[in-house]
Amino acid sequence: MNEFDILTEYYESYDEEGRLLSKHGSVEYITTQEYIHDCAKAINAKSILEVGAGTGRYSVPLAKEGFDVTAVELVEHNLDILRQKLDGSETLTSIQGDALDLSRFADNSFDMTLLLGPMYHMFTLEDKKTALSEAVRVTKQGGYIFVSYCMNEPTVIGYGFKQNNIQMLLEDKMLTADWHCVSEPKEIFELYRTEDIAALDETVNVIREKLIATDGATNYMTECIDEMDDFTFKNWVDYHMSICERQDLIGASHQTLDILRKN
Repeated sequence: MNEFDILTEYYESYDEEGRLLSKHGSVEYITTQEYIHDCAKAINAKSILEVGAGTGRYSVPLAKEGFDVTAVELVEHNLDILRQKLDGSETLTSIQGDALDLSRFADNSFDMTLLLGPMYHMFTLEDKKTALSEAVRVTKQGGYIFVSYCMNEPTVIGYGFKQNNIQMLLEDKMLTADWHCVSEPKEIFELYRTEDIAALDETVNVIREKLIATDGATNYMTECIDEMDDFTFKNWVDYHMSICERQDLIGASHQTLDILRKN
């Protein structure tokens, strides 16, 4: 089975929409949207490209707010769900496409480019550099590029130790001597450390504005989060937002958001 088939099979069977709509899943969404809106306001952004748009969790609301959105998604199943959310009032163009090839778009085409999923599924350094450089290329000078990553340590802690898989991971040589996860396409997700992200940033002509924890401690305690009443959950989100830029906590977040500005 090739990488495309593995990814398609995963998203056709996994309820990504349900995860994002849960209380614990919404922390990532709330955090990311707040930073998208802050940056869009700062540059008076009108056009947004989302590469790896999934089921449209970000693209559709942004289009309904009045942004001119182009949504590129590899998996047709996800695109079908995205398109079902549209009522025709939005300015949204949906395209099946690959983060590794945005050649249909000219240089400097979009005010903002969102790469909120593709780097989860890039397993070679060449592909990672290509996806990032393509996102930067199609973004206007001074525009923002948002890039999401899945982090290494929560998987070692949660999947390795908490779920008692550490012996299997070690025996199958899926952990390096310094506890970095070794992923292949069949594992679906590639995992990063903050230094890996910084090294990728050095390959493109950008300035990092912020590196934030989009879920922080949330996914260590999903059942607890989902059972919170509205008052407690609101205060959890407030607490999370107050610490999500603290660099001493970034590597422990399940997901991070690298906010870059094109030189």
